Amino acid sequence: MGYQESNLFWDCSSEDGYSKGWLMLGCMVLSWIIIHRWSQRNRKGPKTWPLVGAAIEQLMNYNRMHDWLVTYLSESNSVVVPMPFTTYTYIADPANVEHVLKTNFPNYPKGDVYQSYMEVLLGDGIFNSDGELWRKQRKTASFEFASKNLRDFSTVVFRDYSLKLHAILSRASFQGQQVDMQELLMRMTLDSICKVGFGVEIGTLAPNLPDNQFAQAFDTANIIVTYRFIDPLWKIKKYLNLGSEALLDKSMKTIDDFTYSVIRRRKSEIKEAQQSSDKNMMKHDILSRFIELGEDPESNLNDKSLRDIVLNFVIAGRDTTATTLSWAIYMIMNHPQVAEKLYMELKTLEEDRAQEEKVSLLKYDKEDLESFNQRVKQFAGLLSYDSLGKLYYLHAVITETLRLYPAVPQDPKGILEDDVLPDGTKVKTGGMVTYVPYSMGRMEYNWGPDAASFKPERWLKDGFFLNASPFKFSAFQAGPRICLGKDSAYLQMKMVLAILCRFFTFTLVPGHPVEYRMMTILSMKHGLKLTVARRSSDA
Repeated sequence: MGYQESNLFWDCSSEDGYSKGWLMLGCMVLSWIIIHRWSQRNRKGPKTWPLVGAAIEQLMNYNRMHDWLVTYLSESNSVVVPMPFTTYTYIADPANVEHVLKTNFPNYPKGDVYQSYMEVLLGDGIFNSDGELWRKQRKTASFEFASKNLRDFSTVVFRDYSLKLHAILSRASFQGQQVDMQELLMRMTLDSICKVGFGVEIGTLAPNLPDNQFAQAFDTANIIVTYRFIDPLWKIKKYLNLGSEALLDKSMKTIDDFTYSVIRRRKSEIKEAQQSSDKNMMKHDILSRFIELGEDPESNLNDKSLRDIVLNFVIAGRDTTATTLSWAIYMIMNHPQVAEKLYMELKTLEEDRAQEEKVSLLKYDKEDLESFNQRVKQFAGLLSYDSLGKLYYLHAVITETLRLYPAVPQDPKGILEDDVLPDGTKVKTGGMVTYVPYSMGRMEYNWGPDAASFKPERWLKDGFFLNASPFKFSAFQAGPRICLGKDSAYLQMKMVLAILCRFFTFTLVPGHPVEYRMMTILSMKHGLKLTVARRSSDA
């Protein structure tokens, strides 16, 4: 026993030996940490700790993660962020982005992890699928988005809902009420995408701003599936039907009940139209077009497929457009010179279109609601797909907004096989590569020393809009997965902003904070509280 006490310090029967043992272990761990940290003294990117990687720093900066990444990506084209169970590689250099989104596209799919998170809402739709299933949907959707019928139908829908939004703002301006512009835009884009997608009026933008079960369920489901990305317990909660997953299940039942009822009703209407040969009864919404395509046995489109297709377009066309419009209005009102240039472009277009159409522009009294509303409707009637296409400065304002405030600030991809990016960064199977549009728009190595400035003029040359490489301006993705709804999104945003910026000015409510919320979409955390004022008549 004496031999053991004198030679074995790790003797748990001895209090002194027990203390020495823990002291030795502590010294070993501390030495390991010091050596690990010392080895990173020249390493770019966030510093890591043994076992947990960069999780501590990332968690501490979670609510400002996009700006946290800006700091590191301004120092290096790629940032490697080791985590406990995987490694994230963030990229902002156009050459790296092109490699991932185009050159070696097959190696960077959505991946099983992403698909498992989103499957309950998106199913096997185009935004949640890979391989042959994705290619087939992509080909069909590409053809439909190129359809003149859909474009013309969308133009009418977007004009109608822009006027509904104007009516609410007009009343608020007469009554001196504050409005949450982001909430109103969310209602408008949900109503309009349901009209274009389903061909139905759900009415969330009605004057009294009513609640809607489908809209509420859709919002809830969207938030919960996004939360899955940071909730390690979601599968357990799903299995036990607890907490947020129980609420998600309830919300999905509401969404599916509504969607399937619309599908059944639309199928019945199409059948009736075909039997009567009445072309006026035919619909041009996305659902109707896919139902018609589903009549081909080789299409393999069943009701579940139709449900997935429509909900994919709803989730893609609602929040993205509303948040971009919110940031655009915020930037316009904070840059008076931009607001004035935009107003002059709209006024000039109005006068030119009125002359072409031989229309006498109505005068209005901004203190008279009826005459003001009539004047706005007259202006909206002059806005067509072609005339909106001539608003180059407006197009530049929207694009500059997307450069600094992209609707999707980060877009992760899986990695099938080990690879080396053009800048030499090695990526490993099972990790994730994320291109970061939010950071890309702020990189001086992409846009020059004024990268952080809101400057629509950077997009214009001799008065005409000049595109940039989609691998540099990546707000609509690039390569084989480039956004099919890009033109439709621009059409709606230009319709809305043309009407609002021609007849209103906006002022931020004093003290209202404007910051982003950490979600898949770059929405404003506290909304956008504004007061609205009518412009004087100048007709």
